[in-house]
Amino acid sequence: MPQFHDLTVTDIRKTIRDAVVVTLTPAQGSDFAFTQGQYLTFRQDFGGTQLRRSYSICAGTDEGILQIGIKKVEGGAFSTWANDVLKPGDVLQAMQPQGRFFTPLEAGHAKTYLGFAGGSGITPVLSLIKTTLSIEPLSTFTLVYANRSGSSIMFREELADLKNIYMGRLSVIHVLENDTHETELFVGRVDEKKCKALFATFIDIDTVDTAFICGPEPMMLTIAASLRAHGLGDKQIKYELFAGGQSGQIAQKAKVAQAKTANLTQATVTLDGTAHSFTMTKGQSMIDAAIENAVDVPFACKAGVCSTCKCKVIEGEVDMIANHALEDYEVEQGYVLSCQSYPLTDRVVLDYDGH
Repeated sequence: MPQFHDLTVTDIRKTIRDAVVVTLTPAQGSDFAFTQGQYLTFRQDFGGTQLRRSYSICAGTDEGILQIGIKKVEGGAFSTWANDVLKPGDVLQAMQPQGRFFTPLEAGHAKTYLGFAGGSGITPVLSLIKTTLSIEPLSTFTLVYANRSGSSIMFREELADLKNIYMGRLSVIHVLENDTHETELFVGRVDEKKCKALFATFIDIDTVDTAFICGPEPMMLTIAASLRAHGLGDKQIKYELFAGGQSGQIAQKAKVAQAKTANLTQATVTLDGTAHSFTMTKGQSMIDAAIENAVDVPFACKAGVCSTCKCKVIEGEVDMIANHALEDYEVEQGYVLSCQSYPLTDRVVLDYDGH
C-alpha cells in the first residue's frame, strides 16, 4: 500500500509570475532522502475528489533542503491552488521520492553532461546540475533551455548564479520561441534543425557521456532522435516526461462506454502480501478496475510516465498501450504500467510486491 507522509510548507516564493518554489519539511527527514532528478507524488482533496500530482525536486542533494517547483497549468486544480492559496504552515501529504531520471555520480568522474529542458522541465534538471557539479568537480554540464519568452524562464537568476559558481563548467543556452535575438540560433523552437546547428557550433556532441531531456513530449522525441542521429546510444539518453499522450487511454475509455456486453476478465492483484480478486471488463485499465474494487494500488500520473504503478504480470496477458517509464529489459521480464495495461485474456494476475 502506498504510504503518504506529512510535509510542512516552510517557505513559498515566486520564481516567475505563474510558478512557485515550495520548501517542505518532513516529520522525519530520513524518509525523504532523495536522488537528484527525482519527484514527489502528492495527494490533495478538492471538493470531495482526491487528486494525485507529481512534482520534481529542484534542490541539490547536498543543499540540506527539500524543494519542488510548481508551474500553474490552465485549468489545473492542484497547480492553481499551490500558486494562489498554499502558504507557509500548511501541511501536504506526499509519497517518498521516486524516479530514475539520473545517472550514478562519483567524485573522480570527469564526464560531459548535456541537458535539454522545456519550460517547467527545468525543475529536475536544476537538481541534476546542482548535484552533479558539486559531487563531480571534474565534470561539466551544458544546458539548453527552451521557453516562450524571457519572462517565462523559471530559475533564471539561480542559473546565472550557478554559472558564476561553476565558472567554465556550466554553460547555459537559452532558446526563446517568441523573443528576438541577433543570433538566429537562439530564437525559435528546439527542433531537429536547431539541434543540428547547436551540435555544429556550441556543443561537441562526440564528447557527451549522458544527455538528459525533460519537457513537452514532441520536443523530447525530436531531441532524442537528433541525439541518436549524432551518435548517442539509448543508454546515454535519459527522459523525464511530465505528461504522456492520452489518445490511447481515450480510445480505451470509449470502448468501456460501449462495453455493456464486453468480455469479462477475472483479475487478481497481489499487494503487500495480500491477494485481491475481482471481475472486470477487458475495456478497463487494470489500475482503474483495482481502484473501483477498493484495492489501494499505488499510482500518481496515470499517464504511463512516472512508473509508480509498476507491477509484474504473473499470469495472463495485457496490452500496455503506452510506456514512458519502463526500460526494455523490465518489459521483457514481464513488468508493466498498470495504468496503461488492459487485459487480453480471461484471467490476469498482477504482483505489485516483486520490485
